[in-house]
Order: sequence, then C-alpha cells, then structure tokens
Amino acid sequence: MQTPLDIGADVSKDYVIVACAKQSLPMCKLANKRAALWAWLKSLPAASRIGMEATGTYHELLAILALRLGLVVYVLNAKDVHHYAKGTGQRAKTDRVDTALIARYVAKEHSHLHPWHPASPAQRQLQRLVRRRAKLTSARATLRSSLQTLPSLRSDLRALLNDFDVLLAKLDAQARKLIEEAQERAQHFRRLNSIPAVGNTVGIGLLAALERWSLPRADAFVAFIGLDPRPDDSGKKTGRRRLSKRGDPELRRLLYVAAMSASRTRAWKPLYQRALARGLSRIEALVTLARHIARTAWSIYTHKTNFDPVRLHSH
Repeated sequence: MQTPLDIGADVSKDYVIVACAKQSLPMCKLANKRAALWAWLKSLPAASRIGMEATGTYHELLAILALRLGLVVYVLNAKDVHHYAKGTGQRAKTDRVDTALIARYVAKEHSHLHPWHPASPAQRQLQRLVRRRAKLTSARATLRSSLQTLPSLRSDLRALLNDFDVLLAKLDAQARKLIEEAQERAQHFRRLNSIPAVGNTVGIGLLAALERWSLPRADAFVAFIGLDPRPDDSGKKTGRRRLSKRGDPELRRLLYVAAMSASRTRAWKPLYQRALARGLSRIEALVTLARHIARTAWSIYTHKTNFDPVRLHSH
C-alpha cells in the first residue's frame, strides 16, 4: 500500500502547479481543465492530502475532483499561508515557490486544518449573490465619496446611486427567491429576521454563512467572522485587544452596521449602554454588540428558536 502524500497546488485561471512535500513526485504544471487534473489526481496514493489557496472559483474544479477520488482537501486562507511563509524565512515569491510552500504547510499543519467540503448548488448561488452585493455596495460607496464634493455632478451622482440601488434590490430579490424555494432555509431566514436590527441584507449574509459552515459553538462563529479579540500579552504586560479580522469581511461589516441600528432598539440598547459604562469607546461598544448579535444568530439557527429578549438579558 502506498503512503499518502502531502501535495501543494498553486491555482490560476488557466494552470495549476503542483508539488509534493517529500518531493516524491516532480513539480509539474497542469492545465486547469477536467481531463488533465483528473488524470494527474488518479496517480496519487489513496488518502493523500492536497492544499490550495482560495481563489474565487478557479480552485473549485481541482478541489471537487480531488474529493471525488477520496483525497483530503484543504482550501487555505491566503493570509495564513502568507504568515507561514514569513515564519519560514521565505524571501522569494513565485508560483513554484508558493506551491512548494503550500505542500510543506499541509505536511506540517494538516492535523490543525479543517478538511474542505463542497457547498450545495443553492449554497454556492447564495454565496455568490452575497459576494456580488458586497462588491456593488463597495463601488457605490466609492463613487459617492469621490463625486459628492462636485456640485456640478450632483444630479449625475444621484442618478448613478439610484441605478446602484436598483441593482442591489434585484440581487436581494434573487436571494430571497432562492431562500423561499426551500422550506427549511426559509424558516431559518425568518427566525434570523426575528432578531431586532437584523433586516433582509444582514439576514441573508448570516444565513449564507451559517448554512455553509457547520460550526460547533457560538464563539467559533464569532471567530469565523473575525470579531474575536486577539490577545497581545507578554509577561506582566497586558496588551490592547484587537480584532483578529481573519474571517469574512463583508459579514463583519454587515454585523457592525446591524449593531449601529441595534444600539437604538429596546432589546439591544441596555447591552450597548452597559458596554459604554465599562469604559469602552463607541466603536468598541458597537463591536461588542455585533459579537452578541453573531452569537444570538448562531444559537437561533442551531437550535431553531426565535429571538427572546428575556433570555438575552438573563445572562
């Protein structure tokens, strides 16, 4: 029986460069096409591990084919790989160097990594709608910021922003239609919307994340979003806590926006004021509130309950 190998892959639109951590196989460049990838993957020993960075959609074909052949697949956070490269003292950065580094990373760290599993077609579509909405929202904010100081373009800007709003509404309508097509998904969405200050957009973002990633605890969901505080202590020194910001930046933004609205509601305002009374700044208090909303959303989704303000203030 052949020993499983640890493989690294650097994926682009047209090509995939692959390397083995133990150099049992030569590094090679494959076309990012089904036939070429399938033929090469079939040559690997059973239960081999293969890692690749998330690259939008370009990595999905390789990941899906590898999984079908019984390989263990890791879709890696590019930031983690970057920090690992710095830790190993890597000086150069080329596709081939990156491939060898990913193979080494998988070989050394696979026991701490979470195997990847594909999303369902509906989950993929919902995630794509959320990502496209995020890009449109960012573009709208950029245009508004750059043009609002030019009075001569005020009417043009207003028309542009209106066009953006129409597109955003269409994306929201598509997402809602997709949600309503599945009864269980629709029920989850309605439960999430029972949380004060979680409206249509935030609810869609929460649903897309919670349905796609099965996380065992509320704190794991907070960390997934990147709202978890990162300690910076050494000896007797207690450093300032900062957010890890390792997760989904759009969902983190949506929850912060939700927290701003929540701070004015009857349900959430006492928690917000309590945070301010502890000496937290306004931003820190809003982040604390966003963290509470994330935990509440995880609990409601996981246990299939509705928002209960009495339970919220009993802790």
